[in-house]
Amino acid sequence: MVDVERRDPLRAKMNAMSQRIVVGIDGSDESVVALTWAVEEAERRAATVLALMAWNVPGWFALEGGGRPEQERLASELRDAAAATLARVVEPVVGERTVTVEQSTVEGNPVPALVHASGSADLLVVGARGLGGFRGLLLGSVSAQLLHHARCPVVVVPRGTERR
Repeated sequence: MVDVERRDPLRAKMNAMSQRIVVGIDGSDESVVALTWAVEEAERRAATVLALMAWNVPGWFALEGGGRPEQERLASELRDAAAATLARVVEPVVGERTVTVEQSTVEGNPVPALVHASGSADLLVVGARGLGGFRGLLLGSVSAQLLHHARCPVVVVPRGTERR
């Protein structure tokens, strides 16, 4: 067996640094598949995982006469619901594994939030909604936008993907 790290000091230094995998969560089955893939990859790389969920107050709410107190109340409820959803998704996937999974909710749209998070990531992982073909391109899916704008490599995990 060849000791690659001894022959390649740069690789040794990179391996010694903690890697970070960011995974987008929206509560869907596809995001659970993406999280499972990311956690398994983190185990292989000895990396940490950041499970990120974006949320926002619907634009129509302000138009319906919701004043500032109502907007703040709704924002608080949405933030709490996002955190609860994130925990509900993460806990069963992580289970007894030893990988570190941080959870974060961010107010805003998912694409800018994930692009921003990708700036400090080694890998960005998202699930594929599976709309497929030309229809998916017309809709401008989150995964398609991330493939163009993320600041690190992106893995789009299709539903039904299993790793061992």
